[in-house]
Amino acid sequence: MVHPPQTPLAESLARGKPILLDGGLATELEAQGFDLDTPLWSAELLLKEPQAIRAAHRAFLKAGAEVLITASYQLSAMGLERRGTDGGLLEELLVASVRLAVQAREEGAAMEGSRCSPVLVAASLGPFGAALADGSEYTGDYGIGDAALSDFHRGRLALLDRSGADILACETIPSLQEARVLCDLLDGVATPAWISFSCADGVRLHDGSSIRAAAELFAEHPRVFAVGVNCTAPRFITAIIDVLKDAAPKKAVVVYPNSGESFEAETGIWHGTVSSSECGRAALEWYARGATLIGGCCRMGPQHIRTMAQSLWQEKDAGEV
Repeated sequence: MVHPPQTPLAESLARGKPILLDGGLATELEAQGFDLDTPLWSAELLLKEPQAIRAAHRAFLKAGAEVLITASYQLSAMGLERRGTDGGLLEELLVASVRLAVQAREEGAAMEGSRCSPVLVAASLGPFGAALADGSEYTGDYGIGDAALSDFHRGRLALLDRSGADILACETIPSLQEARVLCDLLDGVATPAWISFSCADGVRLHDGSSIRAAAELFAEHPRVFAVGVNCTAPRFITAIIDVLKDAAPKKAVVVYPNSGESFEAETGIWHGTVSSSECGRAALEWYARGATLIGGCCRMGPQHIRTMAQSLWQEKDAGEV
């Protein structure tokens, strides 16, 4: 596995232990009572209630998270303008999303004392479909060319690259086209990055292309330290880990599935039940299979992360005896 230069991230990877991510930021914000049915999703609260985002980050820290993913997933000039807000605020809000996570990290450290591992901040960069806010991040069917897709991502990526985040989290990527575009753009960043795909099953992205083909794009990428999967049903994760490890053996594997419920884009409603009872066992299975960074996505709240932490920490302690 290729590690980045000596940084808090490199320190975490060098431990040879699982690194616990947070869960669904929007899930925790909705649990606080906020309505996120806007073109900006969680980023709406960067404008309205930034302290709520900081509180949500702290809830995941208290549950055991070692990586906080920022509220920037669905933030874009396009989304701001659709909301009726000046798109020129994009840079200010992207930087604010990172600053809030950093502040939560500092507040958590002050409350809990020293931790055995550093807390990292991952700046979220969602797919083009997230900015459309129409569910197309689960299809990859955008109907635009590579140049337009590159133009959309380039500015946000450059801003987040100099935001002070420890990691660039390019997440929920549903298509081989978007993976190729990001592969080229990530050549120019200074911040270590991960790329995580949104998958239809254990072998295909949502656009029908091969997970293996997407992962192979990053197998020797100089800035991408991990490949992975997020916002995908837990039942597919083990099979996907096998594909990722075979396709990009030098990279760490990052997995943070959703709860396994189904989302109806037309109504904005999730269908199914949420249970944290199996998360601990699943996290251990994914770690044993080869995942290094493990957490949750949509509908996975602090209770899910706490269960994962309890299982993974027990596993770490047993391994150190």
